[in-house]
Amino acid sequence: MKIVIAPDSFKDSLSAAGVAAAIAQGVRQALPDAELIEVPMADGGEGTMEAIMAACHGELRSLTVDGPLGEPVQARWGWLQETRTAIIEMAEASGLQLLRRDQRDACVSSTFGTGQLIGAAVQAGAQRVVLAIGGSATNDAGTGMLRALGMQLFDAEGAELPRGGVALAQLGAVDVSDLDPRLAKVRFEVAADVDNPLCGPHGASHIFGPQKGASPEQVLALDHALGHFADHSAKVLGEDVREVPGCGAAGGMGFAARAYLGASFRPGVEVVAELAGLAAAVKGADLVITGEGRFDAQTLRGKTPFGVARVAKAAGVPVVVIAGTLGEGYEAMYELLADRARDVARVWALGWR
Repeated sequence: MKIVIAPDSFKDSLSAAGVAAAIAQGVRQALPDAELIEVPMADGGEGTMEAIMAACHGELRSLTVDGPLGEPVQARWGWLQETRTAIIEMAEASGLQLLRRDQRDACVSSTFGTGQLIGAAVQAGAQRVVLAIGGSATNDAGTGMLRALGMQLFDAEGAELPRGGVALAQLGAVDVSDLDPRLAKVRFEVAADVDNPLCGPHGASHIFGPQKGASPEQVLALDHALGHFADHSAKVLGEDVREVPGCGAAGGMGFAARAYLGASFRPGVEVVAELAGLAAAVKGADLVITGEGRFDAQTLRGKTPFGVARVAKAAGVPVVVIAGTLGEGYEAMYELLADRARDVARVWALGWR
């Protein structure tokens, strides 16, 4: 019997690799002769890099970079030597988890450190960069990232702008002449599960700004500032992409990646499944086990169990989901899943640990 174990992490409890190992341990107790294949998964949020490195046996590298407020932080990035692919998880350098709640400031937080990680990947010879942009503490339209890669931003008097999103309201000129030319030879992919535009009531500032410390007044100021940057960018680039779905992801990091790096947007779980070889692992399997911390209606918006179940269904393999909690709307997955979802409390009672 062949069983593929492909869960996401259980947030604040276990990594995806840890969850897969725990499930495998339980399965071996019941089916000691089964062939178990562990494929740690993620959907583009925190833990994506670790899941890919665990599944692909990649190399974790580290670099001291500027954190969201400019403080030095030790950030990791992943390297797949065979394919010259870099995995950059934005949360490592510019993540909300790097700040205490009282430190959150969407007006001045910057993606500069994420740009430094990208620069390290380019220096290493990356031909493909996967940007996992969940969990950010920033709302600067990715300008910090671009500035770390050579872009310069000036006010109307010719002075360099300070970092952060709100300063973009004073933008007078965008200079891309020193943007690293090697970037043009790199294929960028943004792994994300949101489709918000950059500006407006459904944009980066309004939807994500409050959780990053922005007051209602600051949300309006940030939305205006990001729109001002988009106006200048349209003149520099000859096209306006602010309305492209996904450009509002991670405080507008999606916009910078799409407009200046030519990035494509892909569901995070799709990217991870491809890199981890999930489809090949599922082929010929008798069962797939997946899971996440909370299993509810949001799962159908591209979360890991949904993506894994689609791969399994295409191969005609039944699926079981193990979840920390079952929330409202999880039953909608029944049509996709061939088996059932179980509350993890019952699984623990069965000795699956």
